[in-house]
Amino acid sequence: MNTAPSQDTPPSAEHWRSYGPLELHPILKHAMEAFNEAGYHGTSVRDIAGRVGVTVPALYYHYENKQALLATLLETSIKDVLDRCRAAAGEAGDDPLARFRGMVESIVLYMAHRQQLAFLDTEIRSLEPQNRARYVALRDYLEHMLLDTVEAGRAQGVFTTPIPADAVRSVLVMCQGVANWFREDGPLTAEEVAERHVLLSLGTVGHPGAVTGDFPFPFPRPAPPRAPAAGSGRQRPGRSSPARPAPETS
Repeated sequence: MNTAPSQDTPPSAEHWRSYGPLELHPILKHAMEAFNEAGYHGTSVRDIAGRVGVTVPALYYHYENKQALLATLLETSIKDVLDRCRAAAGEAGDDPLARFRGMVESIVLYMAHRQQLAFLDTEIRSLEPQNRARYVALRDYLEHMLLDTVEAGRAQGVFTTPIPADAVRSVLVMCQGVANWFREDGPLTAEEVAERHVLLSLGTVGHPGAVTGDFPFPFPRPAPPRAPAAGSGRQRPGRSSPARPAPETS
């Protein structure tokens, strides 16, 4: 199985903020649900086969064993995070502040919209050494993307943290925690949670505006591209929609 980050053109900006239904092979889908409900060690191959409605030998035809199911799910998840994060960074260009904001937003949106997959990161302890090494390498790649951006921001005076590596690890732990507590029927939307975590993350890496409260919140987003007008060869300029106000908190 190829576990290297994709080197193809990153997904478009529209893609990294967009989430449709989760598309997984039925065996993977039911394995994910079983692992989340009972834990990896509390789930048997027979349990998964029963959920899918196939025999155990039929399941083994598609996946070698239970470990292969967990490794495939975790690698599918981290690769999607990486692709979306790379797309967000690509949209932002060379500005370290915009890149950091976009990457944090993309990570938090993933944790909220792909909660069941993201929550499986707690089962990293159940991976066998070779599978764990591959997964950790991918997760480290994500960490280094953020760290490189923070270091670039420090060089420009945008970020002031004296311990960038520790700050980045703290940001990732905080963002990943969203998968543990976010609820679709809760008081905040995924987008609002992402905005708040961007602000918290900017404070963690020492952005002066986030620390003093002078940073605009909610954050303005680029206007989405609009289709050309009928009969016109030019694309009409887009207009930014007003930012959604942050909900009041008690």
